[in-house]
Amino acid sequence: MAYLKAKNGPLAGQRIELSDDEMILGRSPDCNIQVEDYAVSRKHARVLRVEDGFQIEDLKSRNKTYLNDIVLTDGIHQLRNGDKVAICDVIFNFYDDLPGGLSDSLDGSRLSVLFEGKDVGHSTIMSKLEVGSGRGGVQLSASPEVKLSALLEITKALGNALSLDDVLPSVLDALFKVFMQADRAFIALMGADGTLVPRWSKARRDDCEDTIRISRTIVNHVLDLRQAVLSADAASDQQFDASQSIADFQIRSMMCAPLFDFAGEPIGVLQVDTLERNKQFNEEDLEVLVSVATQAGIAIDNAKLHDESLAQAAIKKDLELAAKVQAGFLPNERPHLSGYEFYDYYKAANFIGGDYYDYLEMNNGNLAIIVADVVGHGVAAAMLMAKLSAETRFCLAGTEDVAQAVINLNNRMTGMALDRFVTFLLVVINPDTHELFVVNAGHMAPYHRKADGSVDLVGEEFADLPIGIMEDIEYQSFAFQLREGESLTMYTDGLNEAENGSEELFGMEAIQQIIEQHDDAADVRGERILNAVLAHSDGEVQGDDMCLVAINRLTNP
Repeated sequence: MAYLKAKNGPLAGQRIELSDDEMILGRSPDCNIQVEDYAVSRKHARVLRVEDGFQIEDLKSRNKTYLNDIVLTDGIHQLRNGDKVAICDVIFNFYDDLPGGLSDSLDGSRLSVLFEGKDVGHSTIMSKLEVGSGRGGVQLSASPEVKLSALLEITKALGNALSLDDVLPSVLDALFKVFMQADRAFIALMGADGTLVPRWSKARRDDCEDTIRISRTIVNHVLDLRQAVLSADAASDQQFDASQSIADFQIRSMMCAPLFDFAGEPIGVLQVDTLERNKQFNEEDLEVLVSVATQAGIAIDNAKLHDESLAQAAIKKDLELAAKVQAGFLPNERPHLSGYEFYDYYKAANFIGGDYYDYLEMNNGNLAIIVADVVGHGVAAAMLMAKLSAETRFCLAGTEDVAQAVINLNNRMTGMALDRFVTFLLVVINPDTHELFVVNAGHMAPYHRKADGSVDLVGEEFADLPIGIMEDIEYQSFAFQLREGESLTMYTDGLNEAENGSEELFGMEAIQQIIEQHDDAADVRGERILNAVLAHSDGEVQGDDMCLVAINRLTNP
């Protein structure tokens, strides 16, 4: 089946089968292929299945679609095997996965590797060698001198090789020194989806063909039966009759051995061949190849772990930097407002998150407190949180009407067509009158603890849709008096939806009970709630961000 393979972006490494007659690429969740990148249009491009293959069309996207680095003009354009498709900075390669299709993942050499042929039942392999899954389980009869020389050569070649891109060519370089008759060699490794993917190739002579054509039967036999195989004259070997290329390219001798990881599981194959009748491999060569393949498998497994470790370290470093950047959007200190005390808490589920809180002094001297929750978490939510922070400040600076400020904010965020929404709670304190104004855009209403100890939800009936869903929503403000000794508690759903080992939620009722039962200072109440959530979770990893803001009006300040 034809497919797109993502080279970077949020889908990096994924193979997306083109299973429908029409496949839409875009940012919208309604798209067949969703690309969560702000620069990508909601419906950016589409791929069409036609009688003679596949075609692509740009859907009047804002940032254009590119085919092999050329901007697509109006109309439909034919896709060919290996084509590069770019929507903004997100790159895909198109592959028509027909028998004989070129590999999409060959990293090294000018040679391409072409798998072809089907399995056949009859075998006349000239020689084969069982390869055990355990290290040292292979009994070899080749001369110790030859084996030692081969192992020393590959050890020398791999001495300074750490990454996979260093190890693979080093293995082939060593092979060519060990087997002077070899003309070509390649390494293929298992991909994430379990398919065998050519990764590196090498040719001794400049006049070698540009393409190595390989029978699928050979590599399948090697992997399935855990056998290294030798064909003394591949052109006459009935096992490989399905591979026309053996005759086409006059391969006179071929050896192929499996590669195993530390656990004894096959991770790929190593193959070497000659192109001349007078340069044949023998059984001793096959044994030496198995020795080399054993060391190569260990080195490749180590290199993959090394590369994964580096990749994880790079990701962690980027996330740590992103967390520091995000922290810059949050308040670095609590307000100093006469007669009031404040407490706040913020914790992302994974380095960075989509929860947001802020304190803003308005032009009229009032204090605005914001608590918001961007749907989802992670990088995308954090980026939207940063945008929300900037837009909130802009809208509150533009008008003293708090309801109108939220209306303006919603229209600006909706106009960005981000396909994400934000629950948003705004509380504005007038320090002179102690009147509080609340605007609620789809967020949980704050808890108001009165002087008599009763607790209610402030302005719950005035809550409207979250920000970012639709334009021109008429948000309303609710006003009430915060008297001495009274408090307000605002939070995001990471607290009430925290789970224990039985997947039971902490719940809004538990938060309300804590507020009712204790007449605490703002910081004590905040810590009491957080400790209760922590005790409920009992070590369970939480999947959502947490944010809490507590406000107390002091008695006789």
